[in-house]
Amino acid sequence: MIPHREWTTSRRDFLERAGLGFGGLALATLLAEEEARAESPKIDPLHPVAPRPSHFGAKADSVIFLFMEGGPSHIDLFDPKPELEKYAGKPLPASFGKVFTPMGVGGNNLLPTRHKFKQHGQAGTWVSDWYPEVATVVDDIALVRSWWADGVNHVGSVCQMNTGSILAGRPSLGAWVTYGLGTANQNLPAFVVMNDAAEPVGGPRNWGNAWLPATFQGTPFRKDGAPILYLNPPKGISDEQQRAKLDLINSLDSHHARSRSDDTRLSARLAAYELAYRMQAEAPGAVDLSQESAETKTLYGLDDERCKDYGAMCLRARRLVERGVRFVQLYCGSGSQWDAHSNLEGNHSKLCARSDKPVAGLIKDLKRRGLLERTLVVWGGEFGRTPMTEGKDGRDHNPYGFSMFMAGGGVKPGITYGTTDEFGLYAVENKVHVHDLHATILHLLGLDHKRLTFLRDGREERLTVNAGNVIKPILI
Repeated sequence: MIPHREWTTSRRDFLERAGLGFGGLALATLLAEEEARAESPKIDPLHPVAPRPSHFGAKADSVIFLFMEGGPSHIDLFDPKPELEKYAGKPLPASFGKVFTPMGVGGNNLLPTRHKFKQHGQAGTWVSDWYPEVATVVDDIALVRSWWADGVNHVGSVCQMNTGSILAGRPSLGAWVTYGLGTANQNLPAFVVMNDAAEPVGGPRNWGNAWLPATFQGTPFRKDGAPILYLNPPKGISDEQQRAKLDLINSLDSHHARSRSDDTRLSARLAAYELAYRMQAEAPGAVDLSQESAETKTLYGLDDERCKDYGAMCLRARRLVERGVRFVQLYCGSGSQWDAHSNLEGNHSKLCARSDKPVAGLIKDLKRRGLLERTLVVWGGEFGRTPMTEGKDGRDHNPYGFSMFMAGGGVKPGITYGTTDEFGLYAVENKVHVHDLHATILHLLGLDHKRLTFLRDGREERLTVNAGNVIKPILI
């Protein structure tokens, strides 16, 4: 038997011992912050997008993200489900349990596709007749049919696909990439965004910087006219006058900054002025399609009214990445146009025709120019669509299992990875999350998603929050 001991201590002893503990906590916090600063990219405020070394050897130098906003139907494009024919018009089996969807179609009857699927290429990848041109490049893509996400509505899901969170307020994928690596061309923005129609759901936060330095946010390019509003000086202002004005601002701001060396805002603003000045010469030429051959324009579908706008965007994206732009995002159906709650046939027929030839043309053009090997192309929306019908001829949102594909930039060509269940509702084999997509994109660019951090309020923030794994089976 252990004898009873009476422990006594004074208030002074207690405070002394507790104080030593608090000191240890403070020391641990300081050490963690020092380590985080050591991992964070070293940013030169005068050249914030200058090229920076990656964590390890990169497979890709640039990314082109083809964002099909609104949610394309995977079971009508890339994921054939013969069981839907067998159970057409019948309710989802009870074994699936209760399914939550925004429009409450969990108990509705199953709707088979009206489109024919065939295997294409040496890989034998299944593609429907809605995407005949993309079917010709399947031997260059890795099709992943087991994605899942957290959001059920567009605003949160588009936000998560772009920022890693369904809640607003975090930096976008492109902002993280340019924060980590900078860009090879100092005369163009590092991160460019183009929309084919209305502004995407959520607006600029989808390419925003949040609490990263503002210089890393995306720059929207317009479809027509000058690519950037107010880029060119007013009429009557010569290049010499513009240069003299910029030099005067630089001189005044530099004088002001001499006694404020700890404030980087002025140097960042000066860098932005200089970039804008340099872009006046290079940006218009970078998107000038008159320099392209007739054959190239046809390859992208510029001679087809149905797809000429998105084709021009894809062709401009190729011109940008070959000039060293790091991240280009092209929205197809911006404003959630793929959102086929009704009239699936009419909706997807229009948007597939808009995107099919340009997407295939981009991959073919990058490949023949030797750019695909170092350019990562990503195709996908914020979620897929349900196998259950909404109304007579629509499908609801499905974040539980959907398809996306990648090409080039270190991705295995001609493979299909992951599966959904027999109806295409849930990802069931080799499930991969949006965080895994982001981790994989960063990995191919030579960045470790766990090491690419930004110290904010004492916390090491990262794109993948506290999750994410590189999808190694789809990588070369």
